[in-house]
Amino acid sequence: MSNAHTWDDVDDYFTTHLARNDDALDAALRDSASARLPQANVTAPQGKLLQLLALIQGARRILEIGTLGGYSTIWLARALPADGRLISLEYSARHAETAVRNIARAGLEGVVEVRVGAALESLPELADENPPPFDLVFIDADKANNARYLEWALRLTRTGSLIVVDNVVRGGRVADANSADADVLGTRAAIELIGAHPRLDGTALQTVGSKGWDGFALARVVG
Repeated sequence: MSNAHTWDDVDDYFTTHLARNDDALDAALRDSASARLPQANVTAPQGKLLQLLALIQGARRILEIGTLGGYSTIWLARALPADGRLISLEYSARHAETAVRNIARAGLEGVVEVRVGAALESLPELADENPPPFDLVFIDADKANNARYLEWALRLTRTGSLIVVDNVVRGGRVADANSADADVLGTRAAIELIGAHPRLDGTALQTVGSKGWDGFALARVVG
C-alpha cells in the first residue's frame, strides 16, 4: 500500500536516475532554506518536466509568475537557446534577492530577468512593453489569483504557446464546490476558465510525491 514515505522513496529514485540536481541546483535549494524562504519549490522531477516541456515547445521566451528562490527558474532557463529570454515575476524583494544570487551562480544572469512587485501590477507593465509572445508561461504564485494570471498569460502568448499552472489539486480540495478557501476558489476559477475559453485546450493531472498530493494543469493556446 502506498504512503507518503513510499512517495518520497519513488521521487528520490526518479531524481537519482532522471533528474539529478547539480551543484547550482543544490545550492539554490540550500540557500533558499537558509534564507527561510517557504519550502514550496517544485521537486527535481517536476523541474525536469518543466525543462522538457520548454524544450519540446522549442521555447525562446518564457514567462514565470512566481520566482521564489529561483529553483524552477534555473530548470526552465536551461532549456533556452543562448539568445533566449526568461522573465520571472516575484512579489517579495527578499525572495527575489535570493533568486538572483542563485540564478547568477548557475550562470544564467544573462538569460533571466527577475522583476519585483505584485504580478498583477507587473503584468500590465510588461504588456505595455509590447514584447514578443511568450512560448511558455509557468504560473506558480498566489493561487487566489490563478485565473487572473491565466488571463494575462493569454494576452502575452500566441497560438501554440503552452501555459502550465502548478498546485491545482490542493490536496483534493479543488473538487469541493462549497470551499470558501481563496486558493481553492482561485484554482477552480482557473480550471473552469481553461475548460470554457475558446482559445485554450487543456487538461489537469494529479500527482503524488515528496510534496504530497497535488497536480498541475496544462493548456495550449489555440485559435
